[in-house]
Amino acid sequence: DVQLQASVGGLVQAGGSLRLPCAASGFTFEDHAIGWFRQAPGKEREGVSCISESDGSTYYADSVKGRFTISSDNAKNTVYLRMNFLKPDDTAVYYCAAAKTCVWVATVTLPDYWGQGTLVTVSS
Repeated sequence: DVQLQASVGGLVQAGGSLRLPCAASGFTFEDHAIGWFRQAPGKEREGVSCISESDGSTYYADSVKGRFTISSDNAKNTVYLRMNFLKPDDTAVYYCAAAKTCVWVATVTLPDYWGQGTLVTVSS
């Protein structure tokens, strides 16, 4: 079975940092693109970031460019999202997701797989 396990999010003050790991299993890690989308109350789903494991390409939503960094550890089948300079607008449930490509980050296309979300709350 495909599993995308993200750790518990957290509460952080504006300007703070948080790292979200996502451990993947049940599919060939190197053949997929893995990342996060988020959904805040009353808002639409937003692709946040993605990394293509085949060539290392990374993608970021404009709203997080320069603040978030995605990376992966192939030996652990784990992808990390480092979030710096967090803002209250970053408050949302974050979902780890995977697909063959990162196209779902910037389009309405759904990823093939996603895990249970984790809540990130940024206080002002």
